[in-house]
Amino acid sequence: MATMITEECINCGACEPECPNGAISQGEDIFVIDPQLCTECVGFHDQEACAVVCPVDCCIPDANLPEAESVLYQRAVKIHPTKKFLPLVELPAHLSRFRKAS
Repeated sequence: MATMITEECINCGACEPECPNGAISQGEDIFVIDPQLCTECVGFHDQEACAVVCPVDCCIPDANLPEAESVLYQRAVKIHPTKKFLPLVELPAHLSRFRKAS
């Protein structure tokens, strides 16, 4: 799922510089996440960086946009054509929340 920012956003801006994809920007009233750029930090972190720094926990998964790890990974590869990514099957747990041990 792409991550979304809820209306509880206090416009602190902490999330924007943390996004490795440039998916977060100031919207009309609150910060917003472009779902076409959001990879849920797959390939970069083991959880969404925006959610980690959000002081009011308003960066949450968008249940209306469920996406598999493979889709998010391919998006990251496309957005960052010069970055060398490990093959998806070799992606370690610290680079994808999907790899966390249960």
